[in-house]
Amino acid sequence: MLTPKSSRATPDRLLDAAETLMRTSGLAHATTKAIAREAGCSEAALYKYFANKEELFVRVLMERRPNAGALMSALTEDPGERTVEEALTGIARHASLFYADAMPIAASLFADPALLTRHREGVRTIGAGPHIVLDALTGHLLRERERGRLRPDADPEAAAALLLGACFQRAFFLHFSGADVVRPVEEFAPAVARTTWAALR
Repeated sequence: MLTPKSSRATPDRLLDAAETLMRTSGLAHATTKAIAREAGCSEAALYKYFANKEELFVRVLMERRPNAGALMSALTEDPGERTVEEALTGIARHASLFYADAMPIAASLFADPALLTRHREGVRTIGAGPHIVLDALTGHLLRERERGRLRPDADPEAAAALLLGACFQRAFFLHFSGADVVRPVEEFAPAVARTTWAALR
């Protein structure tokens, strides 16, 4: 009979186990059975708390990676007295760090077309996916345009795609080629924000 590994609540243990296996074994090998075993509970218990493995993946990325919460806060909170460029700098910084953190976990998806298809369908089932960040930044920029802080013909969706695409590309280069080929995030973020802002103001 399986016994709990600790006194932590079962959902927390399952998230801990999912994060560990996704990082050490890769997403393809982090099956629900293996996650449940690592957490010291049954696979049935896993499905009591999570709809599927994809929900675990999304929850690990959004709740266990330190930059995810900061990114979503930067995207959704009122910028207050900060300028648009200052707000975009914070968003670019958090997005760069988030993508750099998430890429190793997600990379194995693209090596297995069947796994990618299952993952895409599973994520869609729970109403999640990578588009959430793009939608949030587009919404942020739409609100800024409504406040009169962007020029009236600015395209928030295109600007969001440009900024986040640059952050994602930096993460790819960081992991593929190494840290010596990318600008430090504290230089990169304000440069990308400044360039994006120049197209919007």
